[in-house]
Amino acid sequence: MRTEETFSDIDEPVTGSSHPGTGAVVRAARVRLRMTLRQMAAATGLSQSFLSQFERGLTEASIASLRSITTAVGITLGDLFQPTGSSNARVLRQSARPTLPYGNRAVKFLMTPRPVRDLEVFSVTLEPDGSTGDAQYTHGDSEELLLVTAGAVKLELSADVFLLEVGDSIVFRSSVPHRVVNVGRERSDALWVIGPPAN
Repeated sequence: MRTEETFSDIDEPVTGSSHPGTGAVVRAARVRLRMTLRQMAAATGLSQSFLSQFERGLTEASIASLRSITTAVGITLGDLFQPTGSSNARVLRQSARPTLPYGNRAVKFLMTPRPVRDLEVFSVTLEPDGSTGDAQYTHGDSEELLLVTAGAVKLELSADVFLLEVGDSIVFRSSVPHRVVNVGRERSDALWVIGPPAN
């Protein structure tokens, strides 16, 4: 398979063999716009012959070239790599993560595509002195994992207290009263995994 000759040494190519439908996605977008290969060549600065071979899966393109191509046909890089099989995978882009009000001086981001099924994952950012609320709380009776990814937090778990630092994790039942407090001078981040999601 011939590769594009013009990509830079620091720009890794994306192979057509890894993503055989990439060129077809571009061609479909170009046809929808009623754009000719000549017009796309003018818009991207790439040769007409290269674009033709790319659309047919006969050559590879660098990330820089893919950016130019997708911009020209009005799609994103992510659109090129959406699964087309029967894996039932669901993607939640970072820019589309729901942001939920949470506790005191805290922000909660849902990281699981909706509808939530067997697993719920969200991250929480706690500013200094931030917490999940003034009091301990419960929610359903699920298994819950808390992983600290930045800073340090205190987990109140009923009458027990745990100090957790970066990389520390703990598993508990969501039916046990609990509360998380940032005990550091910097922002703390934590990842929650709940399965199955509590009602």
